[in-house]
Amino acid sequence: MKANITEYLRINLDTEMWECRQCNNELVSARDNYKRGLLVYDRDPSEIHKPLLSQELYSYSFAPDPAYTAMLEFYCPHCGTMIEVEYTVPGHPPVRDIELDIDDLKKKVAIWGDVPERPEIPDTELKRHVHNH
Repeated sequence: MKANITEYLRINLDTEMWECRQCNNELVSARDNYKRGLLVYDRDPSEIHKPLLSQELYSYSFAPDPAYTAMLEFYCPHCGTMIEVEYTVPGHPPVRDIELDIDDLKKKVAIWGDVPERPEIPDTELKRHVHNH
């Protein structure tokens, strides 16, 4: 049994392992923080958020200060898919943003059944409700 958790993560409830949905490889125990099974790139936030003012002329340029802001990018070690991006304080351990009750999830998925990887979408056109004022 598998349960999709995010766009790029799922839990294999039989093995109790996090899996990458892109390449189907196991990452780390589902009872642990999934980020422990990923590659981490500690990126300079000013690469993404460029200074709006000249840093030679102004001490405050509207770009995040790397002394106070860390930008961590997490990648699947097997296929290189970016799984998560986290803004935090430099030196702080990665946040555990997903913690599931695995035993309860097993019971629910047993009742619901596996969620298809790509659910079928009906071909019928969605009708829109139009307001006439």
